[in-house]
Amino acid sequence: MAEYAPLFADEQQPPPPYATVAVAVKPITPRVASLDVFRGLCVFLMMLVDYGGSIFPTIAHAPWNGLHLADFVMPFFLFIAGLSLAIAYKKVTDRMDATKKAMSKAVKLFVLGVLLQGGYLHGANSLTYGVDILKIRWMGILQRISIAYIVAALCEIWIPRRNWTRFGVIRSYIWQWCVVVILCAVYSGLLYGLFVPDWHIPKLSTSVSASNSTVVYKVKCALRGDLSPGCNSAGMIDRYMLGINHLYAKPAYGNLKECNKTKIGIPESSPSWCHAPFDPEGILGSLTAAVTCIIGLQFGHVLVQTQDHKERLHWWSMLSIYCSMLGVLLAILGVPLNKSLYTVSYTRITSACAGLTFNAFYLMVVKSLKLRQLGVANHDTFDMLVKGSLPSSDYCYREKGGN
Repeated sequence: MAEYAPLFADEQQPPPPYATVAVAVKPITPRVASLDVFRGLCVFLMMLVDYGGSIFPTIAHAPWNGLHLADFVMPFFLFIAGLSLAIAYKKVTDRMDATKKAMSKAVKLFVLGVLLQGGYLHGANSLTYGVDILKIRWMGILQRISIAYIVAALCEIWIPRRNWTRFGVIRSYIWQWCVVVILCAVYSGLLYGLFVPDWHIPKLSTSVSASNSTVVYKVKCALRGDLSPGCNSAGMIDRYMLGINHLYAKPAYGNLKECNKTKIGIPESSPSWCHAPFDPEGILGSLTAAVTCIIGLQFGHVLVQTQDHKERLHWWSMLSIYCSMLGVLLAILGVPLNKSLYTVSYTRITSACAGLTFNAFYLMVVKSLKLRQLGVANHDTFDMLVKGSLPSSDYCYREKGGN
């Protein structure tokens, strides 16, 4: 059974017991139990929606506007990545070296995402392998996480912060909050300000009468600030910068009623935009994805800078309430909750849900630790709860601070 230890190495620890034989023991990296439990929940949700989404469409991704269970998985992972950065970069002695390591991790994650989602793998039941470079998908889930990660990491490494005060999470990291405002402003300006002209969708016809011919679908837009599937500026940016052949070919909005999708596919009589490719992890949405990561970073600042459990729970609750209120206000004002566009309202609501979920896990783990120290809690149950969420049974689990 693993022993409990402080979260950080600079805390006072009891001296090890004397032993007759000196044995070299590799130091165990301290971990935050509630964060690992939260990460385990995200992995479980990811598997649930991936395998159960086809059976229960209500838990799969919303076709366009709205929130389903699957729409919480991505922001939860981004939130965890941001929170972990605050722990990893608690003390940065060499900014250039830290930047090089962060860039290296981001590049590796991006390349891994291209390998997994770029079209190299042809399905679990296929023995073939390879990709057409003219149709490779450049953006994806891991690519978006890597972009959000490096933005949050650079904020933590390079942006100066003040000493922790009474309103520390706001005042001490005011310039990081300014980055959040700037990212949201740039995103909103591009989403609502760019003019989207009419455009065409080349697609190889699958009909018997016109086999070997090319069918062209024309999408009529000529709009500015439209958030429909076919005429939003996020899709236009991806078409211009990535190329229409490098986007996700089966977007979720194909399941809308207007598209009349069947088991065979989308009929030719459906609206032209139903046949259009669209990348839900596109370039523009990566700006607000980085916002989610930076919000998670602020939760990590509270964990690192404060020692008292009640103070942590207070700050996390306040941040979650603030994000939820702002998200609800934006939704009332007409900003839809849209995962494909990764709208600002969606960012705030999902970040608030991630904060409240982490808050609940933290409280549960702290209570379990106190009960265990008093000999009341069931050790096997607690071990199963925490260790079951970790990739290795050798991790030790603990929380920092408190009496």
